[in-house]
Amino acid sequence: MKTENEKPILCLPISKETFVPALLDFFRQHARSLPWRKTGDPYKIWISEVMLQQTRVETVIPYYERFLSKLPDLVHLAEVDEDRLLKLWEGLGYYSRARNLKKTAKEILATGRMTMPASYRDLVALHGIGPYTAGAIASIAYGEPVPAVDGNVLRVVARLTGYGFNILEPSFKRAVEAFLRPFIPDDGTAGTFNQALIELGALVCTPGTGSRCGAPKCEQCPLSAYCASFRDGTAQVLPVRINPSKRTEQKKTVLLLQYGDMICLRKRSDAGLLAGLFEFPTLDGWYEGEEIAEVLREAGLSPLGKEPLPPAKHVFTHMDWLMKGWRIKLADSTVLPAAPTGQDLFAVPVKSLEQYALPSAFSAYRKLL
Repeated sequence: MKTENEKPILCLPISKETFVPALLDFFRQHARSLPWRKTGDPYKIWISEVMLQQTRVETVIPYYERFLSKLPDLVHLAEVDEDRLLKLWEGLGYYSRARNLKKTAKEILATGRMTMPASYRDLVALHGIGPYTAGAIASIAYGEPVPAVDGNVLRVVARLTGYGFNILEPSFKRAVEAFLRPFIPDDGTAGTFNQALIELGALVCTPGTGSRCGAPKCEQCPLSAYCASFRDGTAQVLPVRINPSKRTEQKKTVLLLQYGDMICLRKRSDAGLLAGLFEFPTLDGWYEGEEIAEVLREAGLSPLGKEPLPPAKHVFTHMDWLMKGWRIKLADSTVLPAAPTGQDLFAVPVKSLEQYALPSAFSAYRKLL
């Protein structure tokens, strides 16, 4: 393992003429059949890349197909009502991705274009499109010889080169992009090269023991003969990942407020976590029965009965929600608005709940209705 005082160097004892054919041959033989690999449409590629950020492939496929059936192009995306957009995204999480998609679509159309820009430089200049997504679109849709470096690629290159520093440092990603540029083919197959490198990381050069993918399968790797970590026996300890941020825990009390066949909802504020989405009324902290009854009475509601529900946990990127739930029966005479008005409570028939974008954080309690 390298120390912080050593100078990191990325090098590989293999020529482009050997590296590229070996990688592309692996891809031809082992690539998964995925819907976004069957199109050269930059819009569809863009949607898939954004959905795949921090989301598993098998989860994304049905969302991708449904999204494109409703919003097949930039115009439909730019004009879609935000609540409908978030409903299409419901379950994927990280809802800011959906809002950024719409914002970027409007930005492109405002320039007079009806399609995605055709170069990396113009793509990366757009709101919400970073170097990886721009590289993926430019290389796959347009054949531009630019890198597309995601977590899979960082891991593959770290192992190939025996890189022993923290791969989460921004400087490493820049170094990987520079390292890969001489290898990227300029014959129109840059997108295939980038996808092959990502696929190698997803299927063979996997994170390691304890991950859902299991230990790296070095014996199946087309590049193992040139790999420093395979040579040194360090594939299980590389790459080094040091995330300085500490996870936090937040206690929440989730309320299923019901009367007749109605269930109460609330729209979250337009800023912060899960902005603009709908939720079951949720209190910060853990509340017990009588405390909840007092809160509800202060809000002008009449709780008639209460039932504790099983605890639940939802994992966000940097924090966890530790939730306790309560089912509260309200008086049948309760009168609440039938549509959202600001952040006030409103009530809808339980059978109509599907119409509202309810984050997966509440899925454990949604199942109890």
